[in-house]
Amino acid sequence: MSRTVSTPQSTPESEAALLRRIAAKDRRAFEALYHAYYRRLFAYLFKTIRRPELSEEVLDDVMLAVWTGAAGFDGRSRPSTWIFGIAYHKALKALARQDRHKAETDEVDGEEPMTGEGPEGLLVRRETADVLERALRALSLEQRTVVELTYYHGFAYQEIANIMGCPVNTVKTRMFHARRRLKELLPGLGVSRAV
Repeated sequence: MSRTVSTPQSTPESEAALLRRIAAKDRRAFEALYHAYYRRLFAYLFKTIRRPELSEEVLDDVMLAVWTGAAGFDGRSRPSTWIFGIAYHKALKALARQDRHKAETDEVDGEEPMTGEGPEGLLVRRETADVLERALRALSLEQRTVVELTYYHGFAYQEIANIMGCPVNTVKTRMFHARRRLKELLPGLGVSRAV
């Protein structure tokens, strides 16, 4: 029987307190926030940008913006919404600069096998993940962003609207069209239930 060690979850209040400390140039607070967000931001940026080295560079730009702009956080949204909003806009700028041809030819590394998973189960999981990834890439950037922020990062529509700088009804419309398109692309996977 394996034991899992739980780590304390950060709350919007504790993250807001970190941002206040960061605004006062507290490096330890910045380090704590960086470690709390690194994996989530990298995963989001990588799914958007599709290049690990560029994703890492943009993540550094995002965290620099957090360091220099923490005093501008006004508390009208959750800290995560504010930080992912910065990440979204930085990713758009990076995409505008990147070489489109190279982005299309880059391949995504597969996931590591789960402990105890047999070769057949791993193959099925990888094939399903590849099919889903190709389908997500067929969506527009705006639709893919809405899907990923909702299902991979747990943001509500209003938070996504704040991140993307658009009305909440636009987010809902993008999700509607994304679900419809995914249903066409993935007829055998039961997308209406999964997405």
